[in-house]
Amino acid sequence: MRVLVTRPAHSATRTAQRLRDMGHEPLLLPLRQPLHDSVAALAALATTSGAIAVTSAEAIRVLSALGEKLRPHLARPLFAVGETTAEEARSLGFRSVASSQGNGRDLADLVATQGADGLLYLAGWPRAETFEAGLRELGIRFSIAECYRMQPIVPGPAEIEAIFSRSRPEAILFYSRQTAEDFFRVPELRSAVPEHSGIRFLCLSEAVAEAIPTALKKAVTISPMTDEKSLLSLLRGSTRPNLI
Repeated sequence: MRVLVTRPAHSATRTAQRLRDMGHEPLLLPLRQPLHDSVAALAALATTSGAIAVTSAEAIRVLSALGEKLRPHLARPLFAVGETTAEEARSLGFRSVASSQGNGRDLADLVATQGADGLLYLAGWPRAETFEAGLRELGIRFSIAECYRMQPIVPGPAEIEAIFSRSRPEAILFYSRQTAEDFFRVPELRSAVPEHSGIRFLCLSEAVAEAIPTALKKAVTISPMTDEKSLLSLLRGSTRPNLI
């Protein structure tokens, strides 16, 4: 199956290998690229002493650029959304890492069960604010350091034609609402996926699926859990009813 991956290039490369291992043909079309601010991350670490929270592996990649300056902070508890992000944190040297398997609200609940207060949230922009809202609702004190921005990439007509001209992808993977919105905002991409094209839109969550145009909702399938393993399982024919 030809599968279009819309993730940033760093993450898309790993996804592409997983797809090949499953017998699929990956097509890469990154629609966002990260701009890291390691100075902001280091300053936030230096002025706090409690637990750290991340909702994306991109924040871990920002920390990896700190090198030896990160060493004094590796003993701090770290909370992450998803086991993949948690594993990246462990690989970087963090010794006390806990992960939630759901969204930001689930991570907030996990933080509450651990009694972590005075939390440092290493965040990106743009972002969903479910984690922050959950922390406020639970009365957990926290500070935010925006240490990366996801900059939109607008593919050119030639790049789009190269992907869609000879044979359309049979499925498109969407990992974030922002990326789905970026995709359908480009006229050439929107026209490349007409209604009844047979292309499946596989979305990591209901929030992501909300960005798919109404005319294409019937082709949407939502991952049963918000992790890549669950999303890719949809390619094997395991589906979930649309909840849009």
